[in-house]
Amino acid sequence: MSDLQLLGGAAIGRLLDGSEEAVVEAVRVAYLAHDRGETVNPDSHFLRFPHRPEARIIALPAYLGGSTDVAGIKWISSFPANHQAGLPRASAVLVLNDMRTGIPYAVLESARISAARTAASAALAASVLVAGSPATVGFLGGGPIARTIHRYLGAIELTGGEIRCHDARGDVAEAMASGIPAAHSTDAAAVLDCDLVVLATSAGKPYIGPDTVFRAGQTILNISLRDLAPEILLGADNFFDDVEHCMKADTSPHLAEQLTGGRDFVTGTLADVLLGRRSRDPGRPAVLSPFGLGVLDLAVGDYVYHRAADEGLLTTAPDFFA
Repeated sequence: MSDLQLLGGAAIGRLLDGSEEAVVEAVRVAYLAHDRGETVNPDSHFLRFPHRPEARIIALPAYLGGSTDVAGIKWISSFPANHQAGLPRASAVLVLNDMRTGIPYAVLESARISAARTAASAALAASVLVAGSPATVGFLGGGPIARTIHRYLGAIELTGGEIRCHDARGDVAEAMASGIPAAHSTDAAAVLDCDLVVLATSAGKPYIGPDTVFRAGQTILNISLRDLAPEILLGADNFFDDVEHCMKADTSPHLAEQLTGGRDFVTGTLADVLLGRRSRDPGRPAVLSPFGLGVLDLAVGDYVYHRAADEGLLTTAPDFFA
């Protein structure tokens, strides 16, 4: 095995478009495999730059066992200043390794895969945490992640009501709202009052203050992880993709742990809910804080890779390992 297979973003985008339900299922299977101990998901490694503190590149190595049986690593950069040059903030590649030999067999453009696994995780959580169809869905942040989450929520029929959008850049919120029926751009307070709230910003520290009160029955998808003051979590049911992974890097849950000196505010994991071991209290708001597991990137990457192979979309770099 000396060849390397390559798959670019345009082809990945076509494969993912319309495959939302299949991707959600792949993510569900990966969560359950992780819960059974069939994965290896080390800490993410952050490469930071003293002269550019706003930028970072993150390495997410992982192994997904079970029927998938693949190892790999996502290498994803976040350079916010790219917006000023008309470039996307995030760019990424995903390397897949053969478990028989350890040899990498594919390199996939992964910004779309990363967005899809994030959105599928959010949609899966909403499907089990939201009771009925929400009358209002709010997006705080209107970038690619928010738009992808909206598409995945639509695939599971959780965006049937009014859609509210807010972004610190008003033009971004307007652009998102203009492409969604029944959507409009509004202020942050109106978004935070929605039945289902999606936090998808690039905030580095909490800006939603401790005096903010979410009502009973609300569901907050804390995708960006650092928007909420830690005090807010103490009055909510709190669910995670993986508790240990989320208690680091000054996420809102990590700050809540530091504030209280413990983890009494932790309700359980998404797998706990999927398996019926935990459920939300309808008399409290529920917050999902997913740190983002590398095994989910492998699950979606494996799905895309096999679809591409079946459709003859892979490009071969022959004798790459000669």
